[in-house]
Amino acid sequence: MSAISGSCLCGAIRYTCTAPAVMVAACHCTHCQKQSGSAFSVNVAIPKGSLQFTAGEPRRYEDRGTSGLPVYRHFCGDCGSPLFSDVVATPQLDWLKAGTLDDTSWVKPGANLWCESAQRWVVFAEGSARFAQNPPVA
Repeated sequence: MSAISGSCLCGAIRYTCTAPAVMVAACHCTHCQKQSGSAFSVNVAIPKGSLQFTAGEPRRYEDRGTSGLPVYRHFCGDCGSPLFSDVVATPQLDWLKAGTLDDTSWVKPGANLWCESAQRWVVFAEGSARFAQNPPVA
């Protein structure tokens, strides 16, 4: 895979990342449900600091995770598209919103987080890891 690139819905904000994705996970927490307007949010974890904006600058909303630590949710101030989250509890990673990627052909969640709050109708992909909340930190 070459560089990861993407944008918000209106195109005012564009980004690129030359580092490889660390993982792809679907988060079923209630905050991701509200933030995405859907049953879950598909997130691509990338190394912290590897995301570069080539057009525009996102706005930021400070949320609080179950840990009590901040979750900074970055979005387009014009169209409202969520772009990425900076989760203080995972200081080595940023979490791109997969729906903003230019090429999603390679995206396949390998893990499901916060399954205890998943919508009852969600069917998990066979073979994907499932965690009631966050996975254990190694």
